[in-house]
Amino acid sequence: MTWGKHGRTKVTGAGGRLMTATDDATETASLPDRRSGADQSVEETHKPVILAIDDDPQVLRAVRRDLRSAYGSRYRVLGASSVADAYKILDALDERGHDPALFLVDQRMPDTTGIEFLLDAVSRFPDARRVLLTAYAETDAAITAINQVRLDYYLMKPWDPPQERLFPILDDLLSDWLANYRPPYNGIVVVGHLVAPGTHAVRDFFTRNGQPFKFLNVERDQEAQPILADHPGAPLPLVQFPGGTVLTAPTDAELAQQLGLTTTASRPHYECVIVGAGPAGLAAGVYAASEGLSTLILDSRAPGGQAGASSLIENYLGFPSGLSGGDLTRRATIQASRFGAEILHPIGVVSLTRADPAKVLTLTDGTEISAETVLLATGVSYNRLEAPGAERFEGAGLYYGAAITESSACIAQHVFIIGGANSAGQAAVHFAKYAAQVTILVRAKSLSASMSQYLINEIDNTPNIEVRVRTTVRELRGGDHLEHIVLHDADTGEDTEVPCRFMFTFIGARPHTDWLDGIVERDEHGFVLTGSDLVANGGELPEEWSLERAPYPLETSVPGVFAAGDVRAHSIKRVASGVGEGAMAISLIHRYRSMG
Repeated sequence: MTWGKHGRTKVTGAGGRLMTATDDATETASLPDRRSGADQSVEETHKPVILAIDDDPQVLRAVRRDLRSAYGSRYRVLGASSVADAYKILDALDERGHDPALFLVDQRMPDTTGIEFLLDAVSRFPDARRVLLTAYAETDAAITAINQVRLDYYLMKPWDPPQERLFPILDDLLSDWLANYRPPYNGIVVVGHLVAPGTHAVRDFFTRNGQPFKFLNVERDQEAQPILADHPGAPLPLVQFPGGTVLTAPTDAELAQQLGLTTTASRPHYECVIVGAGPAGLAAGVYAASEGLSTLILDSRAPGGQAGASSLIENYLGFPSGLSGGDLTRRATIQASRFGAEILHPIGVVSLTRADPAKVLTLTDGTEISAETVLLATGVSYNRLEAPGAERFEGAGLYYGAAITESSACIAQHVFIIGGANSAGQAAVHFAKYAAQVTILVRAKSLSASMSQYLINEIDNTPNIEVRVRTTVRELRGGDHLEHIVLHDADTGEDTEVPCRFMFTFIGARPHTDWLDGIVERDEHGFVLTGSDLVANGGELPEEWSLERAPYPLETSVPGVFAAGDVRAHSIKRVASGVGEGAMAISLIHRYRSMG
């Protein structure tokens, strides 16, 4: 059975009731055991916990007062005036299966520092958000905390008024925590083999769409047997929804329908249609909708693109502790929807035709949508591995991209990562938290040619990650799933067969542009040409260009059709640049609409 947490240290502790310091007296905090069947209300039993720790009674009193005023209806707010009391609370939380949502910890305390406490606390509750309280700007302590315990934020005391200096910060952190929180489960259940293409596809679909689910392994989990018995001989995976509906080996479209995802546009014509909901497409959607354009965003699978599957983006401006691709996608999707953009998925586009001045897009369901302007932001996919057995084991041990869905399956395994750019480095650091060993296979002589230095440093400092340079994969072997790979050492010329159940590749990229053939100019690799690239090397404008002016930057060979992000020729393959191009494209679309 797979849940959202892995590797939590079990620490048994205090008995049924414990004392936490508050105000001038001591409050008794009762922590109900949700496994005991005790007579507690469901709401109270399942409330996640916010724990505040400060040795100054006056500060602790103020902290708890503010926290209760804003969060008391949704969270149990507990306080401790010493680290010893805090450890008793942690023991009781762990013993009773409770989930702390947030630690708010003073840095300077008599018996230890806040950082030292958090080091232990996050080893037991790794998903809890972490905030450090300081009496003044202790920048060195904050940086140390970011590096050692992945500190989410540090606050200086006092924080008055809390409505401006405390609550907005905690709102954001708790929102992120809730997005990944898995309370006692009564939701979607996926039953299948741990390593199988169909199971991977379903789990990946739910993960990319931010849909919680519980996975039952047919070889191991007894809970799967009653569901299998009710559907003898049905193809796997089985997906059971609340209410009893069961789908067998479902397609993305069937899952989307069952989830109630919107796949039908509300109008026949839009001022701006954005094809692709990665960082560039979502950024464009936010700006287009916020500036009053009727906006439709389409994605053939789920919002986020490649970035959406990234475990941690650490060099994105404004997030010193980093943020996951899932968090970035969720925030951007909510933001675009809030401004009025329609987001349809999973629904792809199969063709684009000109009906000047409009453009007509034909969708995978056969319907047509017309648009005044179109933005192509379809991104890229990783190149397929050119080795015998690669196609056979795709989804059954070989995965393209991070495939965060498979993290729990990789516990105690040896994971291989192919690639030397940032995506490969981020994946290696992520899987190192679960796997016994992670090996990065790089064709080049080192990582420095294509990977950011901060990731190289992190890899060097992670003991269970090794890097094998000048190494390629010759062959993949196994039965129903991947079992061995043959590695070739370019320096020695030797081939070596090694055991392998999980391999993730991040090599090269190919754009999603075949559907534009004959309509929009592309380079020899399929990337969309825009702006000055259309007349590079002193050439002339394409024959289909119908205007006297030259194409705007990011504008394709079809007036009013723009491209942004990884799909565009010569673009910078970074999340921040994709977001920037998406925003820039809307400014150019306004210029096109006003001037032609």
